[in-house]
Amino acid sequence: MNPAFLSRALTAGLLALAAALTPARAQTLDKVSFGTNWVAEAEHGGFFQAVADGTYKKYGLDVTIVPGGPNTNNRILLTAGKLDFFMSANTLQSFDAVANNVPLVAVAAIFQKDPQVFLTHPESKITKLEDLKPLTLLVSKEGVTSYFQWLKSEYGFSESKVKPYTFNSQPFIVNKQSAMQGYVTSEPYAVEKAAGFKPGVILLADHGFNAYSTLIETRREIVDKTPDLVQRFVDASAIGWYNYLYGDNSAGNAMIKKMNPEMTDELLGYSVAKMKEYGIVDSGDTLRDGIGAMNDARVASFFDKMVRAGVVRRDIDYRQAYTLRFVNKGVGVDLRPKN
Repeated sequence: MNPAFLSRALTAGLLALAAALTPARAQTLDKVSFGTNWVAEAEHGGFFQAVADGTYKKYGLDVTIVPGGPNTNNRILLTAGKLDFFMSANTLQSFDAVANNVPLVAVAAIFQKDPQVFLTHPESKITKLEDLKPLTLLVSKEGVTSYFQWLKSEYGFSESKVKPYTFNSQPFIVNKQSAMQGYVTSEPYAVEKAAGFKPGVILLADHGFNAYSTLIETRREIVDKTPDLVQRFVDASAIGWYNYLYGDNSAGNAMIKKMNPEMTDELLGYSVAKMKEYGIVDSGDTLRDGIGAMNDARVASFFDKMVRAGVVRRDIDYRQAYTLRFVNKGVGVDLRPKN
């Protein structure tokens, strides 16, 4: 046998042995900051789950979640370069970024249905959206300038029936001829606890208000310069949401309660159950394309509705508001229960 070959073989063997005996070097993780738009709650659960159960780490990410709140504007921090990603409320914010030349783009839509609802008294037996018209409607000022304009243009609602909603349920509780805005994941629970009755629920998304909600938003420069980072964050977030909805979510909930001590196990459980019951996160396109799915036709449809309602301008290029580059890949669909 060739001595040179023996020497090379021996050297290779020694190197392999040395590699096997050398402790693995710690994985270098990319640091990522993600701002939410409210205090920690179940509606953010998949993101917390991905931190708590190590999913982000498996994707090479060291993610810090920066909670929002009444006096915190994390979206401005994203624009200013202080955060890498942000959890925006709905597609209207994405359109607004385009209208104001803010270089932000939505890269995934975690909520397939906007959780906006109207609550009604059980005695009214209301089952259709149109049946709300005779009632006094408690609507926030943000609601009046957004979804209520759609109610006017699509269903003929009148602002004369609107009274301000100040995020206090008492005016609704005492007036049986009223309906109150809320989120399907929280306000019905709060009303039932405060008043002892289970309110009726009309989910606007089931009546044509087809905005995406809880979108992952980032700056265009991050998409352009580090697309692999964006892809890993989107994929790991989707996995986190599957684990939160269908797996053991105790780690994510523990993290939520640590960041928001007012949160209870009962409310967390209620919110998760309602997200599943109403298909807020996992329904429609996600059944095939995975959590976070978006499509062009739906964004175009919602844009047209908002133009007709006078909420957004016709002349903006709404296609600049989002990209499908990082979604619709079926990531995590195997984690959904088969039954």
